Amino acid sequence: MLMSTTDAPAETRARSLSQASTAVPAPWPPGQGLEELWLLGQPPLSRLLEFVEDTAIDADKVDRAALATEWRVANDHYMELEKTEAGIANQGTHRELDPRLAALADEVAAHPHFRRTFDTLPTTFGMVELDSLIVYQRHVTRNFVDARMARIGAAPGVEALFRVCMPLGEPEAPVQIQKVGSRRYILRSKSTDFRFHEPVLLRGEQLTGYDSQGAIAGVVGLVVGFGSNFLNAVRVGNRVLLNNGYHRAVALRALGVTHAPCIIQTASRVDELQISVRSRVADEPELYFESARPPLLRDFFDPRIRKLIPVRERTRHIEVNFEVKDYLVSE
Repeated sequence: MLMSTTDAPAETRARSLSQASTAVPAPWPPGQGLEELWLLGQPPLSRLLEFVEDTAIDADKVDRAALATEWRVANDHYMELEKTEAGIANQGTHRELDPRLAALADEVAAHPHFRRTFDTLPTTFGMVELDSLIVYQRHVTRNFVDARMARIGAAPGVEALFRVCMPLGEPEAPVQIQKVGSRRYILRSKSTDFRFHEPVLLRGEQLTGYDSQGAIAGVVGLVVGFGSNFLNAVRVGNRVLLNNGYHRAVALRALGVTHAPCIIQTASRVDELQISVRSRVADEPELYFESARPPLLRDFFDPRIRKLIPVRERTRHIEVNFEVKDYLVSE
């Protein structure tokens, strides 16, 4: 079973949470070029050092000792937060979905992307408090957050906010597809949500715009695309962990939005976590759901924790190969 057990005095929790929920976060300084917004102080340190080595601009000039010192100071700060904000993750003011959004929620729930993604665990729509969402993703791209903020605009209306969190349109990031061999293809996109979906067996009548050489017996498709792109989270007890939609959540909070529409799955056992969240969460659930003070989305706005790292532009490549064997078998 999974439980949230740590607590601090109720007065301390209420005061800290109230301050976090009402204040508009201070923006990070303007950047030049592509930058990654990192949460320092979260183990393992080696992950930060590897990221900088592989991705940072002029990585060979980075002072690793100074970076480790920054991480250590942030780690000390987290240990202090475990005392002053113990149990704060249990006190989020999450609430039911605004009744004005019921019809839009029904539209999303009827969509194939929703039905395929949220078909196993108990699932509801709700309004999550952004500050108190637990986060497992240690970094977001500042430029993506800034671009989201510009598209959303100040003070989005309730329906516009729902559409931001629950988009049903086509993905915004373009995809390049290149044939690089007779049976080899490479697909490229700048989106961090770009991924291989699954192999699928199709019938001939499911194809459009294809003129075959003869009758079609079957089609084997290798599907590459994007995730459902809904803002969604997993609830364990009183704690809620953000599962998808990090750039939007940070952008909304930076705009002063405190609560956002969200799809919430409920898990009560480790086995359920293993099918609903990334493996790093399922592998160490105690950090997120039982520790005194796990990393929270509000930490992206804490200058004692966050660090802007200039990085090189990256593109996600997905290579698809296939093999065909044709032979006779005696029955």
